[in-house]
Amino acid sequence: MPGRAVLGLSLVALLGFGRGALLCLSQQFRMQGDYILGGLFPLGLAEETELNHRTRPDSITCSRFSTTGLFLVMALKMAVEEINNSSALLPGLQLGYDLFDTCSEPVVTMKPSLMFLAKVDSRSIAAYCNYTQYQPRVLAVIGPHSSELALITGKFFGFFLMPQVSYGASMDRLSNREMFPSFFRTVPSDRVQLEAMVTLLQHFGWNWVAALGSDDEYGREGLSTFSSLAHARNICIAHESLVLLPRTDSLRLGKVQDVLHQVNQSQVHVVVLFASARAVHSLFQYSIRHSLTPKVWVGSDAWLTSDLVMTLPGIHRVGTILGFLQRGALLPEFSHYVETQLALAADPAFCASLDAEQDLEEDVVGPRCPRCDQIMLQNLSDGLVYNLSAGQLHHQIFATYAAVYSVAQALHHTLHCSTSSCPTQEPVRPWQLLDNMYNMSFRVRGLELQFSDTGSVDMEYDLKMWVWQSLTPKLRTVGTFNGSLQLQPAHMHWHTPGNQVPVSQCSQECREGQVRRVKGFHSCCYDCVDCKAGSYRQNPDDLTCTFCDQNQWSPERSTRCFPRMPRFLEWGDPAVLFLLLLLALVLGLVLAALGLFIHHRDSPLVQASGGPLACFGLACLGLVCLSVLLFPGWPGPASCLAQQPVAHLPLTGCLSTLFLQAAETFVESELPPAWVAWVSGRLRGPWAWLLVLFLVLVEAALCGWSLAAFPSKVVMDWRVLPREVLVHCHMHSWVGLGLMHVTNTTLAFLCFLGTFLVQSQPGHYNRARALTFTMLAYFVTWLSFVPLFTNMQVLYQPAVQMGAILLCALGILAIFHLPKCYLLLCWPELNTPEFFLSQGPRDTTDGGGSGGRDRAQGDHE
Repeated sequence: MPGRAVLGLSLVALLGFGRGALLCLSQQFRMQGDYILGGLFPLGLAEETELNHRTRPDSITCSRFSTTGLFLVMALKMAVEEINNSSALLPGLQLGYDLFDTCSEPVVTMKPSLMFLAKVDSRSIAAYCNYTQYQPRVLAVIGPHSSELALITGKFFGFFLMPQVSYGASMDRLSNREMFPSFFRTVPSDRVQLEAMVTLLQHFGWNWVAALGSDDEYGREGLSTFSSLAHARNICIAHESLVLLPRTDSLRLGKVQDVLHQVNQSQVHVVVLFASARAVHSLFQYSIRHSLTPKVWVGSDAWLTSDLVMTLPGIHRVGTILGFLQRGALLPEFSHYVETQLALAADPAFCASLDAEQDLEEDVVGPRCPRCDQIMLQNLSDGLVYNLSAGQLHHQIFATYAAVYSVAQALHHTLHCSTSSCPTQEPVRPWQLLDNMYNMSFRVRGLELQFSDTGSVDMEYDLKMWVWQSLTPKLRTVGTFNGSLQLQPAHMHWHTPGNQVPVSQCSQECREGQVRRVKGFHSCCYDCVDCKAGSYRQNPDDLTCTFCDQNQWSPERSTRCFPRMPRFLEWGDPAVLFLLLLLALVLGLVLAALGLFIHHRDSPLVQASGGPLACFGLACLGLVCLSVLLFPGWPGPASCLAQQPVAHLPLTGCLSTLFLQAAETFVESELPPAWVAWVSGRLRGPWAWLLVLFLVLVEAALCGWSLAAFPSKVVMDWRVLPREVLVHCHMHSWVGLGLMHVTNTTLAFLCFLGTFLVQSQPGHYNRARALTFTMLAYFVTWLSFVPLFTNMQVLYQPAVQMGAILLCALGILAIFHLPKCYLLLCWPELNTPEFFLSQGPRDTTDGGGSGGRDRAQGDHE
């Protein structure tokens, strides 16, 4: 931005103008006011050797200067000055501040924390049973920057219910209201940042990663939370370790060195690094020194903008670095403010005017920022100018700025201030201010913020990527996260050849319709197995195929199920069409024969065939043919029950007429002549009709028994067809079908038995032979039906029954009735009483001519 560019030029100019001049920065870290804010900032860094060999509770010297903390101090000072110069929040009141260096060490942080809690206008903390009326030196504390320090100060300030607003401590443990009742922060919890990281990994399909954390409270908790979130999203952690914080001059990383080499030699190309800046500095220093393979590093905000890491020589060789930073609002005038403050700090006259003011606190806790007063402008590194001009610290600067405004807003509510004044009353105590901060909403630079129940604020995250345009990287925004991830792929630059997105998977993604068969202990290492027909892969991460419901089907390697369509023997099926043609043929012949018999009803041939009984038999045969129309089409309960009785009852009527003729033939051939007339009389006339009726009733009784004991039902069979549901009439038992065949089979057997041994009389119509072959055709048809029916697909079993019924009817018609029709039409001279109405083989006919004609007729017959 233009303001940041101007700042860079201004600082460069100051470096030349104030060369050799000391900066009086620490003297500007204290300002009087009606209400004082305490501040804890990382202005220096302690030497590890001094911390390692500390044997007495004496002072720690912060030897190294931290440029980041200086900008955060400037953000607090600017926010306080804005509030004091405005009447919007605290008209007529002035906020002051008292700022100290934490040196990023708990030992150093505790001294100013004790000073903040000292009784007002004193240097000591008094012991009371009740601290309700206790008035400490400060109203609230801004800071510290790190979670490790906040875990200590949070409990300490929580005892006195002093509001503490951190601008950088993001550990999720700090959300515990029982342990930290007065802790707030203007940054989201680490859990939100880790959820964003896991969403990023999931978006790119990186499910085989390494996870490293610093060996401190921040790294351990972050690593634990990441592990649980990653496991819930099926992301496998191939390697997990803690990075030891360096405490000596030599590099001491412990077992993390082995982890780095394992990651370097494995298929892991993405490393999640949730650690402090010092731990990351040591880790990358080791990685660069040993020329490890470049990786994708997904980092936490604790080190993503750290000068310590960004200025590390050779940092560009580690690979691609990504991370999330909270967005916040822009502060365009902050650049000019820093320029002004540094210019004042370099002005000897201004610094001399500050010397007159006595700072009693420094007598107790020591200098507020020892290194701040010992540096000169030329000592400020190029990183100081670069970080601010490039906006690297924008998120931390805004968080500090917003923390001051949150306290001012709470004080505004506590004092019941208006736009013109704040009512005069007793000084506000910290616990009174705290009561108004819970779930408080406040506005900062047009951005509406609110403390949640856990004391955090919800803010959007920007996904930042390190981009090298020189030796030092810049942060480029390549996406956002506000519960969902939005990326800008065109702005991303990867370390891989061709700028291809890196792949970090133990196994390749399975194809459509395949599930994972896990190998070993990690769910991300697997073989791909095809889902068989009838099952499908529901989710890409499924380990087993999901079976389709009973009313659904699926092919092999499917990702969904399809509804099963009903299948039955349809009218349009080729087999049914063929059987309907056969039905038309047989029924047409039956009707033709019936019409011919009726037309010649008084002829000897028809009379010899039974007369009206023969016509009745043909009519029953026609009904047998029509019964096959019940088998095709959608099965219904009524049609299932009616199929067998409708076919077998008329067949009984037809066979009963043939049985009468077979009995008459047997009587005329085998009984004594004295009995023939009497028995033959009983086989004709009313007695014959009574016998037919009796046999039909017997068959009806057997059909009723079969239907009652073994009823056929409409069933939907899901197992026979793979893609359809078969709807058919299920035959309950072969016993039921056998009961319906008992009468007809018995009649057929008696007919065959009564005519098989009867010898034909030369010169007469051979009725016995016609009946014998008719019954043979009946038995052949139904005996063939049984194996054919049992081995046929269930779908076509009704067609087999139709074919058996039609062939049975055709056999009776073709063998017994059609030859008579042929005689009626083609040999009318044979239609005589002598040829058809003889009295049996005992009757003789004399005459040579007659004998020759009879032989010819017999041969023809």
